[in-house]
Parts: sequence; structure tokens; C-alpha cells
Amino acid sequence: MIIGSAVCECLIYDAHSLKEKRAVLQRILTRLKQKYNVSVSEVGFQDMWQRTKIAIVVVTSTRVTTEHELQNALKLIDSFPEIERTITEIEWL
Repeated sequence: MIIGSAVCECLIYDAHSLKEKRAVLQRILTRLKQKYNVSVSEVGFQDMWQRTKIAIVVVTSTRVTTEHELQNALKLIDSFPEIERTITEIEWL
């Protein structure tokens, strides 16, 4: 069993309130959960308008599969024009 986690710091430039930020985040987190076999949550900067930290965790039987799911999830985040991923840290357990 391999556990992979990615923690991403992101900027949401067009958010002018926490409500706008959460609307963008909700759309992204819901899409990640629907499309990939991942657990995902906002884990930092909850009270900041234009900044967030998202954690993605994948558990599979092989490292290759885990890495593939994580990379696909990160690509999906990058596909949203309203959010920019800045710092990403990946860990293996």
C-alpha cells in the first residue's frame, strides 16, 4: 500500500471576499472528488480571500498508480483559469 499526498498553495486573484473564494474552491474540490480517486480538503489560509492551501491524498497498491492519480489531480487544478498553483509539496508514506 502506497500513500501519496500533495499540499498545494494557490492564489485566487479574482476573489474579493471569502464567499467568492469558497465558490471557486467548492467547484474545484467537487470536481476533484468526482473525477479522481482522491481525498481533498482546504487545509490552510481559510480566512484569507485570495490564498488557499489544498491537500490531496491518494492511497493505492502501487506507487505508479498513486503518482498517476496525484499528477492528474494537480493537472485538473491547473486547468482552472481562476486559480494559480504556486508551491506544491509531495510526500510518500
